[in-house]
Amino acid sequence: QVQLAESGGGLVQPGGSLRLSCAASEFTADYYAIGWFRQAPGTEHEGVSCISSGNGRTFYADSVKGRFTISRDNAKSTVYLQMNSLKTEDTAVYYCAARVGTCSIVSITAYDYWGQGTQVTVSS
Repeated sequence: QVQLAESGGGLVQPGGSLRLSCAASEFTADYYAIGWFRQAPGTEHEGVSCISSGNGRTFYADSVKGRFTISRDNAKSTVYLQMNSLKTEDTAVYYCAARVGTCSIVSITAYDYWGQGTQVTVSS
């Protein structure tokens, strides 16, 4: 069973940057697509970005395109989410999730495994 652990969240001012990490206990690039989702208080999970297994194709929500970058380091079994030009509306708990096959940012329930989340707060 895959276990995921997010880290790197924190408090940052608007316009600042953070890099989130998703460390997997078992990570085979050919099998697992990794997605990042976020959930603000009182809202549903929102898909942010994902990276496919194998070819590493990436997808982004329109709200983060040009600001966020997803990448993976298979040697470290880790996926990163570099977040730049952060806005107050990016404030949320961020979760990474893993599934076999293609990636999707439609719903976190399409994933087989997800972590406990890391809090990102963007505030002056």
